[in-house]
Amino acid sequence: MGARDQLEPIETASRDVLAALQLERLQKTLRDAYAHVPHYNKKFAAAGLHPDDLKELGDLAKFPFTTKDDLRQNYPFGMFAVPMADIVRIHASSGTTGKPTVVGYTKGDIDTWSALMARSIRAAGGRSTDKIHVAYGYGLFTGGLGAHYGASFSAPPSYRSAAASPSGRSS
Repeated sequence: MGARDQLEPIETASRDVLAALQLERLQKTLRDAYAHVPHYNKKFAAAGLHPDDLKELGDLAKFPFTTKDDLRQNYPFGMFAVPMADIVRIHASSGTTGKPTVVGYTKGDIDTWSALMARSIRAAGGRSTDKIHVAYGYGLFTGGLGAHYGASFSAPPSYRSAAASPSGRSS
């Protein structure tokens, strides 16, 4: 079994440790959105809120949530909280019910998504030596890409290099 087949410390953490980590990360997310996305700055102000008002997890219910209409009103890139130079992938819907919704991912986002999906695959019994068939479509549903990233992330390094090689063989 490879290192990716083992539980990570956070997966066995106490509820208090998990809650503290969730709060810390939510506070950072709210601060980043407020500081870098005019839409959130306005929406928080309209609700009489500031990111510093999130003092415990229950406070999250006070904050406005993002709707599909918010994404459409800020089409295409108005919801990005990082410079375009930091965006490495863009996924978008087809726009059949209105404007397409666009999501941009940084390398860090892709790495996080990959690790999350790899952990999900491991939780379902998958191991680094398994062959994984990603049966999701790679079209309009971007979840298929997440499953692909996770399967690649959890595979042994020899598979990752072979999968990336145009010939299908490692150099």
